Amino acid sequence: MNKSSTLLRFRLYHLLKNVRKPPWENLCWKSSSGFTFPYGQRVNSAQSCCPWRRMFSKGLKSGLGCPAAAEQQTPELSDKEQRLLSNLYTGLIQGHRACLAEAITLIESTHKRKKEVAQVLLQKVLSHHREQEQLNKGKPLAFRVGLSGPPGAGKSTFIECFGKMLTERSHKVSVLAVDPSSSTTGGSLLGDKTRMTELSRDLNAYIRPSPTRGTLGGVTRTTNEAILLCEGGGYDIVLVETVGVGQSEFAVADMVDMFVLLLPPAGGDELQGIKRGIIEMADLVVITKADGDLIVPARRIQAEYISALKLLHKRSKVWRPKVMRISAKTGEGISDVWDKMTEFQELMLTSGELLAKRRRQQKVWMWNVIQESMLDHFRQHSEVKDQIPLLEDKVVDGILSPGLAADLLLRAFKEKS
Repeated sequence: MNKSSTLLRFRLYHLLKNVRKPPWENLCWKSSSGFTFPYGQRVNSAQSCCPWRRMFSKGLKSGLGCPAAAEQQTPELSDKEQRLLSNLYTGLIQGHRACLAEAITLIESTHKRKKEVAQVLLQKVLSHHREQEQLNKGKPLAFRVGLSGPPGAGKSTFIECFGKMLTERSHKVSVLAVDPSSSTTGGSLLGDKTRMTELSRDLNAYIRPSPTRGTLGGVTRTTNEAILLCEGGGYDIVLVETVGVGQSEFAVADMVDMFVLLLPPAGGDELQGIKRGIIEMADLVVITKADGDLIVPARRIQAEYISALKLLHKRSKVWRPKVMRISAKTGEGISDVWDKMTEFQELMLTSGELLAKRRRQQKVWMWNVIQESMLDHFRQHSEVKDQIPLLEDKVVDGILSPGLAADLLLRAFKEKS
């Protein structure tokens, strides 16, 4: 064996030996035989080895997707944590709004241990969700609708009027309202709930304002998880209101069944939104404030968007985006919007496109979590963490280019991982 081959084998061994352990490395794990032991403890029996190693062993690769494999990843919880999760889960599936609010607060936490506990809760809710969907003959339990538009388009006013109409028709509505965070302090006004006073008092509605905390795309880091919890709480309609987004920020479209764009009738260059951006992702365009002196401008903009949408690529085989006018002040067109939404849902379900879309969204969700976790892992790495301020200063002083500094950090990360 030549020297280069020996050196390559040594480096590969060293890399695998020092690979970073999972976040819950110091927690105890329970084997299939009922024994508990800390992560990394060496055991001789293949049936009692660490679940993390077992999951990635060649013999059990086919079982990664089964519920038993997911349960083996669950960290041991203290008695206090078990009681908390039991109470939250029981209250959540029974439809208690207080438990839903506490559960969303838990998943929004950035505390390391609370994030691990939140994943246990999400896994339990996901199992319950899957069982309920099977009882529902594979059909989704809830209809997810994303609402976006520029500031001042009347999103909150529309949601309150629309939500009240749905609750009067015996629907349970949850609203996940995303507010922008300050880039300086990180704070957020969370004022969406104050603009929906009537709906917030409705017992069949739940409104949850959340800050973006710097997340792009008009949504929060945990919007997907919050949607799942709302569905677990028995809400059959989930409305996700985003912050006023630009043409390239439409992450909510990867989280919902239907993406609705709300536009005011007097928006300056009306066709600006027709650029390959947010309008291309819309399944329904709603022109708001179509009352009083704005009726004529609303009709004109509606006609312009109808013509422009015909030029865009058709994303669905069974649905072509519609353009409607509504007035939350008079209530005109609100029920028509719901009729179009139910028509969209039925067509997409019948064609199978809705379920296929949700499967794609699950993959997007997974990769978003991976990207976020990898970035956090990178920033907290011992070698990288010490080098970041030094290289940042060199970039600011013009000594190093940003690209070269990034390469140096990545090299340090790979060599010491």
